[in-house]
Formats: sequence, C-alpha cells, structure tokens
Amino acid sequence: MTPALPSVVIIGAGGFGRAVADALGLAGGVVVAGFLDDRGSDLGRVLGLPVLGCIADLPQLRVPCDRVVVAIGDNHRRAELAAWVLEQGLALQTVVHPRAIVSAHAVLGSGAMVMAGAVVGTEAHLGRCAIVNAGAVADHHAQVGDCAHLGVGALMAGGSRLGQRAWLQEGAVLRAGQQVPDGTVVARG
Repeated sequence: MTPALPSVVIIGAGGFGRAVADALGLAGGVVVAGFLDDRGSDLGRVLGLPVLGCIADLPQLRVPCDRVVVAIGDNHRRAELAAWVLEQGLALQTVVHPRAIVSAHAVLGSGAMVMAGAVVGTEAHLGRCAIVNAGAVADHHAQVGDCAHLGVGALMAGGSRLGQRAWLQEGAVLRAGQQVPDGTVVARG
C-alpha cells in the first residue's frame, strides 16, 4: 500500500498564493487541500481548489493538514503568520518550482519558496519562509534572511546578504559581498 501524500494548506489566495499552488501542483509529492484567506470562503474556488475559510480558521480545519505554506508577500505579516503556524504544531512546507535551479549544496529553511526560473547557487542559504521569486538569482554563498523576499528578476551576487524581512524589489541588484540590513526595502531596478 502506498503511503498517503502530505496534505498542504496555503495561507493566501492572492496572486502569490496562486503561483505557490501552481508550483506545488507541478512539483508533486503533496496534496494541496486548499487555501485560507481573510476574504473567506466567499472566494469559492481558486485554481480549482477550495478556499476553506479565513486564516484564523486554521486550528479548526475539517480537512487534513500536515503542512502549511505562508504565501503572503508582506514580509512582516509572513513572519507573524509563520510563527503562529508553528505555535499550532504544524510544519511549514518548503516550495521549489520544478523549473527552478537549486544547488544540491544550497540550504533552504523551512517554508522557503523558490519560484519558476529562479536560481539558488552553491552554498546559498535561504532562511525560514524566504522567497526567491520568479527569475531571481541568489548566487553562491548568498544569504536570504528569514522572511526576506528576493523579488522577480532580482539578483544577488556571490556572498551578498539580504537581511531578515528585507525586500529586494523587482530587478534590483546586490553586488558581491553587499549587505542589506533587516527590514530594509531596496527599490526596483
């Protein structure tokens, strides 16, 4: 008998949550039970998956839930929700789109999300619930802090560091060894 696949609930049914659901569906290995979103079950179905209720409904879900993805773009809110999910005794699901390139020598924290076309280089380190968005690059030895966000097409050269909850917006570039403090936003382009 084949063991059951882990069941995952995605917090956030917006654009990023939908991209995460797509990545999980393509990667396989889990069953996406549905979404939780504060717009509630009025959303009905998103990408064919049910919206199971509001975020606060997580502890009382009536569907199996082994793991959770916090697919919220706001870094500070994602950090709060990740801590709350762990307090509920649930695990954070790491997401790697099958068309991302991730070195076998990279380290991905729990709940990290690596999206389509992204590259995570040798000995790069992604913190808990960090996002490396579509087409972004975290080159060798780059460090993306907990709940930080490497935006679409953004580039981190070798040895650069993006602090916790920091956001390197779309197309922004960190040079080799450059460091961005926690909570900082680095503008586009």
